[in-house]
Parts: sequence; structure tokens; C-alpha cells
Amino acid sequence: MNPGTRIGLIGLALSLSACSVLEGDKIDYKSATKGATLEVPPDLSQLSRDTRYTVPGGVVSAAAFEAGQAQQPRSAHAAPLKIGDVHIERDGNQRWLVVGRPVDQLWEPVRDFWLDNGFVYTLEQRDLGLLETDWAENRAKLPQDFIRQTIGKVFDSLYSTGERDKFRTRMERRADGSTEIYVTHRGMIEVYNNTQKDQTVWQPRAPDPELETEFLRRMMVKLGVSEEQSRAAAAAPVPAAPSARIGQVGGAPVVQLDEPFDRAWRRVGVSLDRTGFTVEDRDRSQGVYFVRYVEPNADKKDKGFFGKLFSRSADAAAPLKYRIVVRSEGGQSTVSVLNAAGAPESSANAERIVRVIADDLK
Repeated sequence: MNPGTRIGLIGLALSLSACSVLEGDKIDYKSATKGATLEVPPDLSQLSRDTRYTVPGGVVSAAAFEAGQAQQPRSAHAAPLKIGDVHIERDGNQRWLVVGRPVDQLWEPVRDFWLDNGFVYTLEQRDLGLLETDWAENRAKLPQDFIRQTIGKVFDSLYSTGERDKFRTRMERRADGSTEIYVTHRGMIEVYNNTQKDQTVWQPRAPDPELETEFLRRMMVKLGVSEEQSRAAAAAPVPAAPSARIGQVGGAPVVQLDEPFDRAWRRVGVSLDRTGFTVEDRDRSQGVYFVRYVEPNADKKDKGFFGKLFSRSADAAAPLKYRIVVRSEGGQSTVSVLNAAGAPESSANAERIVRVIADDLK
């Protein structure tokens, strides 16, 4: 069936059942692995490995948790709400979990969490603490009208929300042996690309911080926190984060943040995940993320802005690689772009990369 007809059918169904659309907080994902335009390029599963991050295998069950404890703000920018050995921290529109267990005890429960929620993986890098799901559709957004209930199970492909989501989970060790868990969202939306409305294309849509928070909350439950406690933790007020601005250091463009290293490192890492950079490696002691970029829509006929920006040529097998460097002094941090060899990036790409990061940090 042609895409325009399929969108027309779902539009008709929506109009017939406007009062029966499920509430926005309902989630029921189904992997969209068969959607050719959303396939992830094969090289995403071929990331380099580094023994510095090797984690021995092992699974432990979550211990029983005490009742919710009082909120213990650590600063104006990151206020944790601790429950047992799990607490949620926040900085602006970013939230993440801190769990008092090492990564080797969390890998399997966190990996199972996404499988239990209807996702499949395109990337599993235990040595780097990275998990990335395939594109999936939130079927709870579909109308539950008479037509859907009658023929939906037979002609399920006729129904589509016109949206796809994927999530990246990143686990980082802390000096005290605990683990920080980040969840970032990327979205695509199907839109008409001509006036006849008989052809569609997929294009990126803005990340959804509230969807990230909801999955963090559900992950808390997976790790042993009660539903009530997790909802209270996720609903806590969010302090505003310092804004990011673009400046120059030594003639090169940089992102400037009024934050010390720990917060800047954290915010930049989440921003890279949200904006589609693949972090191949990271060295926190040096403040360096080793990254490359893969266009979210793998349609070879239209590479899009980022495909043209980060590919050497139309036939290039892999995007260019960069180092994103976070340097801090006192309460100030700068984020700069180096090339793969570690030299300052002097091309127009550096300014564009800086702008992508700055726009997300704002």
C-alpha cells in the first residue's frame, strides 16, 4: 500500500475515534525493524572495543528498598531524590539515575528492561556501557475505535502513528563505585513530500525529555523502587540549567558553559546522544568524547543536512570522526572540536558541530 493511502487511513480512523485515543502517558512499543527507511547502517554494530572499559559478567537481584527518603539537594543545578540505593538527579531538562551498584551488576537488568518494553537492539557495547534500540512505534497512540478493534489484528499494517522512536542508554562509572544511567531519545516523523500527498519521507523530530524521564522512572521500578516512589522522584521540580553560548578560543569556535567540569561533561554527553553522534569511546580523565555521526534516515537517495556535512563524499563508507573536548577552569567550561588526530578542527564543520551541541544545550 502506498504511504499516502496508509496515512489517509490512519487519519480517517483518528477522526472517527477522537474521543478514544489513549492518554499520552500510555506506552506500548513495537519494534519497527522491517521499515527499510529506518534501518540503522551496519557499521553501528562494529564499534571499536577498548579493554579499559571491560566489565566482568554477572547478574544480581535487586535488594529490598527502604521507604522513600527525604530529598537531599546537592546544588542549585542537580538535586537528587534518593530511594534505597537508587536516586534520580536533574540538571535543566536532563535527568539521570545514580545507582549504588557497579556496572557489571546493572548491565543485565537494564538490558532486559528495554526488551521487556518491546524493543530490540541495534547496538550492545558492554565494554562501553552502551545500549541502543532499533526504531519502534508507540502503538498506544493508535485509536482504539470500532474499526481498529474489528480489523486491526488482521490488517495491522494499515495503522501507523507516523512516528518512530529509538533510545540510547549509557552507563558510566563513578569514582565511588556507583553508576550513572542516562537515557536519551531520538524521534522521526513521517511527512508528505509533495503536494499530491501520495509520497512520504521520514525526517527527525525534536527529542522528548519527558519521554526520557518516563523511561528512567520505569527503570527505577525495574531496579526495585515502587511505582509510587518512582513517580514522586520523577515529578520533583527541575531547576533551570545555565544556558550555553557560542564563543571563540584561539580563533576556533567553542561552546561556553557556566558550569564546572562534572556538570559540563554530563550535559555534553547527553547532548551528543540526543543529536545522533555515536560515541565510540570516551576518556573522562582527559575530557574527551571520540565521536562520529550517522544520519538517522539511511535513505541513500537523500542524505540530508548531516549526511552531507559529515560524509567525505556521496559514496563514502563512513562519516568523518571527531573529538569533542570538555575543558574546565573553576566554574567555567568550554567545549571544542578536534579532528580524529587530535588537532584543532579548522573547517566549517567545527562551527556547525558547535552550533548543533549549543542548540541542544539551550
